[in-house]
Amino acid sequence: MRFFLHLALVACLFPAAGCHSAYVEATVTNHTAKTIPLVEVDYPSASFGTQNLAPGTSFHYRFKVLGTGATKLLFTDAQHQDHSAAGPSFKEGDEGRLQIDINPGDPQWNFQPAGHS
Repeated sequence: MRFFLHLALVACLFPAAGCHSAYVEATVTNHTAKTIPLVEVDYPSASFGTQNLAPGTSFHYRFKVLGTGATKLLFTDAQHQDHSAAGPSFKEGDEGRLQIDINPGDPQWNFQPAGHS
């Protein structure tokens, strides 16, 4: 009986051990004066995006990095011109915050790995 009590206690405590899944919290912000009709961010093994990102607004997305490779921003501006900008490279297990600012000039990337200020 005592064995089963200990087993039940261990089973209850195991989920509280702090399992952690690494992810990147991405934010894409439109700092232009016009709505951006289409935004896509490619990262190792997948991509995400949105439509009609209004001026001054942000789109948030959280992703897990599987594999290794570079990021890339693709977007269409209000004049229906396609743009692309290379971003930072990631490797599997990376985590932190990624800020992508779409400005009237070149887009700006800022990645802060977890545990860093």
